[in-house]
Amino acid sequence: MISDELRANLGGVGAAIHGDPVKHPSHYTDGPTHHECGKPIECIDITRDMNFCLGNVVKYLWRSGKKDPGKQIEDLEKARQYITFEIERLTDDA
Repeated sequence: MISDELRANLGGVGAAIHGDPVKHPSHYTDGPTHHECGKPIECIDITRDMNFCLGNVVKYLWRSGKKDPGKQIEDLEKARQYITFEIERLTDDA
């Protein structure tokens, strides 16, 4: 746990550093650092404006093996499944 003083000095970055399980889970905040602000780029920053299936593809690729290293293949299979769902949706709409 970090002190309130340190959290204030970090400008609210403390939760991202230590991983708030709801707002900033550690497996979502260990991405590359944004060059302008120095904070980690979170998956939601990338997927916020995507549809559900494409957002999930990125999410599962982003965290592949990070949430549970023993489930990396499962994460990749989930990403593949959401790609299939999106292809089916686009095919049905055509």
